[in-house]
Amino acid sequence: MKALIFKRFGEPEVLHIADVPDPAPQPDALIVRTRAIGLNYADIYRRRGSYHLEGEPPYILGYEGAGIVEDAPEGSGFQPGDRVAFADVPFANAELVSVPAERAIPLPEGTDFDTAAALLLQGMTAHYLVHDSFRVKEGDEVLVHAAAGGVGQLLVQLCKLRGARVLGLTSSEKKRQAALSAGADEVLLYGEENWPDRALKWSRGGAGLDAAYDSVGATLLDSFAAVKKLGTVVFFGMAGGDPPFIDPRMLMDTSKTLTGGDLWNHVTTREDRIARAGDLFRWVAEGRLRLTPPHRFPLQEGAEAHRWLESRASTGKILLIP
Repeated sequence: MKALIFKRFGEPEVLHIADVPDPAPQPDALIVRTRAIGLNYADIYRRRGSYHLEGEPPYILGYEGAGIVEDAPEGSGFQPGDRVAFADVPFANAELVSVPAERAIPLPEGTDFDTAAALLLQGMTAHYLVHDSFRVKEGDEVLVHAAAGGVGQLLVQLCKLRGARVLGLTSSEKKRQAALSAGADEVLLYGEENWPDRALKWSRGGAGLDAAYDSVGATLLDSFAAVKKLGTVVFFGMAGGDPPFIDPRMLMDTSKTLTGGDLWNHVTTREDRIARAGDLFRWVAEGRLRLTPPHRFPLQEGAEAHRWLESRASTGKILLIP
């Protein structure tokens, strides 16, 4: 089979297409022929050598995708020809992927491969953030960092579905428009002078927002400045660099809360995985959740796809197509 591989850590040019052995059948895993593969920023971190990476060189990136079952063990609940999606499955940047049966998610009729691969990982991330990390309720005021990104746009929409008033943050006017199109009530630019003060003025009575979802990291102190006393900052990414250290005395003095977020601490069973994915697929089918059309790159152009993602020019999901 063909796979996108690399033998050393580095910039996108280390990536290239190559023939590698097909995955071996396993008693508890499906063999899935991929039709669309999701590209995530974690793939960049792994390519650079700064995130855990499974296997030995030549490495194969990718943890998310959708396709057709080619082989299924007896008793798995699946059979050849079934349409499935998956997340948290390594070596996905390939034509064939070994997918543990417990991590395979059946695709409902009407959900295409591109939608599933574009939605699953980022959508489940947004899902746990608004339902678990900080449970958004009617009337809450919420700040969403990187509101034009893949997770950001979904997070804006899920907060709105729960009745919140949403303030977005983006890095350019083009991205500001994308966040507004996703449903944000207002969007500020990171480059604007003292955006935390502007966020305070935007909030009701100038008291601050109920919560901030911070995927940037380096902005953590600004997020605390923008939330009210008793407010919550959810830290779930470091796209802008390492976060500063937080003085717990500040948390005590303001009664503010800092909580972390990692998807796989919340999605721990097959039933929960399927339930959350089912919510997302249903909301898309009902038109309550909209996806920006993904950027599609052939798998052999994976290096260019990585450059595009690193450029921060993208406002939606990037897919690799075998």
